[in-house]
Amino acid sequence: MSNAHASFVKLHQGADLHVLPNVWDAGGARLVQQQGALAVGTSSAAMAWSCGHADGGALPDTALLQRVSEIVGVTSLPVTVDIEDGYSDAPDVVAARVLRLVEAGAVGINIEDGAGSPAALVAKISAIRSALGGRPLFINERTDVYLRGLAEGDEAVRMSIDRLQGYARAGADGGFVPGLRALDEAAAVAGAVPLPLNLMWLPGMASFAALSQAGVRRLSAGPALFMHAWTAMAAATTDFLGGAMVMPEGAPGYGALNQLFSER
Repeated sequence: MSNAHASFVKLHQGADLHVLPNVWDAGGARLVQQQGALAVGTSSAAMAWSCGHADGGALPDTALLQRVSEIVGVTSLPVTVDIEDGYSDAPDVVAARVLRLVEAGAVGINIEDGAGSPAALVAKISAIRSALGGRPLFINERTDVYLRGLAEGDEAVRMSIDRLQGYARAGADGGFVPGLRALDEAAAVAGAVPLPLNLMWLPGMASFAALSQAGVRRLSAGPALFMHAWTAMAAATTDFLGGAMVMPEGAPGYGALNQLFSER
């Protein structure tokens, strides 16, 4: 656990951009490991959708813990878990939930301010750190200034910086600003906050090299991989129902897939 945590922290400390695939189940975790990922993140939206729930706090705690346990059980990579706003307004309840995830093997979490106040998230961070009692956990604090359109331009930059600086003082290890696209604004946030900056991939973003040059240290896929998978399955299902499905070129056979999950 401590080695996995140390490896995960190190991914954020170099000059290179850490590209983090977000998955929703154990199969996806093995797949991204096979493809060369250095860590695995979960997507709250993708996990909720794959369990038959809408995103936005609807995923039952038992389903979250079960999925995380399954993911940790099949990958040797560090695993970080998106817990939205902690699924509660009560800091002690959030902290207890995080402890269960740590005990299941998670080395990091994402937790967001969402529609709540920055002070509420600060209280949750403090409660988590207190409950951990010194045990390591990479807490990536997400602010939804851009995602929710709380401000624009220079005001959005200022608000994001203020929030992330407060989260850093409370014990955060990383700052996550989904919805932020502009390189100059990313550079301004990265330069003013004492946390590695995490962005979420969006269509039309600058190149990975340009993001790295601007000071971004982690780029998450968010729900994008799930959307790709959904689109491919929808197309294949339409073809199958119409009697015209063919296997895509390069698709693995039964034996190759089964062998992947036989290697524990």
